[in-house]
Amino acid sequence: MGSGSETTCLTIPEHVLTSSGRRMQRLGFGTAAYPLVTPEVTKAAILQAIKLGYRHFDTAYIYGSEQPLGDAIVEAISLGLIKSRDELFITSKLWCSDAYGDLVLPAIHRSLQNLKLEYLDLYLIHFPLSLERGLYEFGVRKEAIVPMDFVSVWTAMEECQRLGLTKSIGISNFSCKKLADILAFAKIPPAVNQVEFNPLWNQKKLREFCNANGILVIGYSPLGASGTLWGSNQVLENEVLKEIADTKGKTVAQICLRWAMEEGVGVIVKSFNGERMKQNLEIFDWSLSEEESKRIDQLPQSRCSTGELFVDEHGTFKTVEEFWDGEV
Repeated sequence: MGSGSETTCLTIPEHVLTSSGRRMQRLGFGTAAYPLVTPEVTKAAILQAIKLGYRHFDTAYIYGSEQPLGDAIVEAISLGLIKSRDELFITSKLWCSDAYGDLVLPAIHRSLQNLKLEYLDLYLIHFPLSLERGLYEFGVRKEAIVPMDFVSVWTAMEECQRLGLTKSIGISNFSCKKLADILAFAKIPPAVNQVEFNPLWNQKKLREFCNANGILVIGYSPLGASGTLWGSNQVLENEVLKEIADTKGKTVAQICLRWAMEEGVGVIVKSFNGERMKQNLEIFDWSLSEEESKRIDQLPQSRCSTGELFVDEHGTFKTVEEFWDGEV
């Protein structure tokens, strides 16, 4: 690999997960594409990302991107872009229809088979709910939602780590209350809570709770998830962010990602566009001023990922407020 790629790789800040000692780049590369793309497109984007210096890759069974990610890793090693799989940090997620104590181990084995890997670096519970067994679709039927048995599912997640199938375990889309429910009985606490995070939904309360309990917050939709199934809170159209970007000669996306780095949060950024993939890495040799950070901190807040997909007046979660335990 050329010296430019090596230099890029070295400049990305890292976080050490206390549960495993594994080093993880705080800027990760997301593989969830919406609308869906072909496996070939996903694989090509991942290979380009590896060439640019990305080493942290985020996937999930429901994304359909585990197999192309696995194929890309095999090819990256054969091309000499990386020496071994150990240079990468790979996250995948337990889908809701496998969120039962007896299905967790089969689910992680299936993900590992798709990825052609012997272990994950991080395995997350995708959402704090279960679906009827056997439902592998992202467009959730609300009548199929059932409450998750946190104890049996988290105990099985801990077994995944004990068996060496994953180096660390964590959660995604959990409120402070639901996270506290896990912490009340966990023998291995979650290493990560992956949640929506951007300048228009900065998760201050959740971050304080996670920091107090030694849990790293990793943000998805750092640019607002424009054009996705779950909507957008107009991050890229925000006038304050545009003004700061113009002043600094940066893109709004770069302002958002630099702000996240300065907030101490990990982020998963997804773009299969080569130029934007490169731009997303060009955030480490400059900083925001105190005044710029203050202006971002004062922006009005609103969720993009509201949880409406899971809410039904006759269902498990009857309101958005109930899904997020009032953290809206």
